[in-house]
This record gives sequence, C-alpha cells and structure tokens, in this order.
Amino acid sequence: MSVITVERIKLFSTRSPWWCMIVAAVLTLGLAALASAFTEGQVTIGLTQGGAQLSQMVMMVMAALAVTTEYRFGTIRTSFQAVPQRAALLLGKTTVVAVLSALVGLIASFGAWGIGNVFGGGSDLAIDTGAEWRLLAGQGIVFALSAVIAVAIGILIRQSAGAIAILILWPLLVENLLNLIPKVGDDMSRWSPFQNAASFLNQGQDFGIEGAGGPSQYALTPGWALLYFAAWAVALMAIALFSASKRDA
Repeated sequence: MSVITVERIKLFSTRSPWWCMIVAAVLTLGLAALASAFTEGQVTIGLTQGGAQLSQMVMMVMAALAVTTEYRFGTIRTSFQAVPQRAALLLGKTTVVAVLSALVGLIASFGAWGIGNVFGGGSDLAIDTGAEWRLLAGQGIVFALSAVIAVAIGILIRQSAGAIAILILWPLLVENLLNLIPKVGDDMSRWSPFQNAASFLNQGQDFGIEGAGGPSQYALTPGWALLYFAAWAVALMAIALFSASKRDA
C-alpha cells in the first residue's frame, strides 16, 4: 500500500475526523441559516460565510490530532519503522488531511451559499464577480493550507492539548491582540499569516459593514496574500520535518 492510502485508512479508523467534519459543517451551515434568516435587508454572499473561520479551526484541530494522537500512544514509532523515511510518512499524512480539509471547506462554503439562497428572502446571491468566486472557492485552499500548518504544529509540539491551544489562540486571539502593541502593532497584525488568509478571501466582499473588506486594512493584494500564507505553511512544515528527522520518536 502507498503511504497516502495507509494514512487515509488510519485517519478514518477513528471517530474524531468524522466528528470534526460534522461540527465544521454544522457551524458553517447553521450560522449561514441564522445570518440569512435574521438579517434585515439584503443578504450578501459574504454574510453567508460567517461560520467559515470557526469551521477552519475545527479542521485544524482534526489535522493536529492526526499526528499528536500517534505520538501520544506511541504508534508513531511503528509507523516510522514501517516507513523509515520520516519525511515521506509525514508528508503523506499531511496530504491526506489537507485534501480532506479542502473538501470540507468547499462543501461548507457552497453549502452556506445555498442556505443563504433558501433563507435569504429573495436576496440576490448570484455569484457575479471574481471576488465572490474567490470567497467561496478559496475556502478550500485556505482550509488545506491551514491543515498543513496544523500538522506542522502537531509535529513540533507532539502533545494534543498544547497543539490545539496554539492553533485556536493564534488566529482567534494572538493576531488580534497585536493591534494593542504601540507603533508596530498594526503592521504586525497586517503581516500575520491568518490575517493574510482572511485578506485573500475577504477583499472586495460585501459584509454589510462599512469599510469591511476594503483594501486599506490589508497589507497585500489577494493573490500575494495567499502566497504569503502558503509560504508560512511551507516554512513551518519544513521546520517540522527537520525536527522530526532529528528527534527521537
């Protein structure tokens, strides 16, 4: 069997990936239904994606658990004995969770858009612009890259609680608190990775809030913001693979 096939079987042999996928879907679709049903005036495509970030966090937790659980129970040693090339094994695991996360992101984003059409009270939710396509189709890319970051953190930390804490606090709290640092805080926030992932998705969107989605709050254009976020994912994974090759399992 190939490494990817083995990792796919290992991932789906446990309950946590299934629960994470269900929770991610429920968050995105449920919040889209609430936003569409209770928003006064026109519902926009941007408003239907309000639960995407929370779903992204859930899939990052799943990706981290895919590796930290093996370290916790010591099964990673058996895996490394079966596949002595540790980088190949870990990259296979990363590929599986990244593809799964991308699929969940795409299904959730377009599902939320569909929910908006159902509960939007006749709002025009036609996908007419490149920015709207980027918001919906781009969720899969962002989910996949986020999963890569999560696996890298899991490899480096090795403990589920610590890895999950970092993955939740980093995008939801730490990057937002950077704005509180005098003088340099705003620039640090604008150049943080998850802010640039949001920049890729949100620039040019209509969220019903004045100034939201405007280019002034972002450091890079959407394309460069995505490349910047991808560079973070690649760099963290490279560090994680180097660490895994040097440390005892």
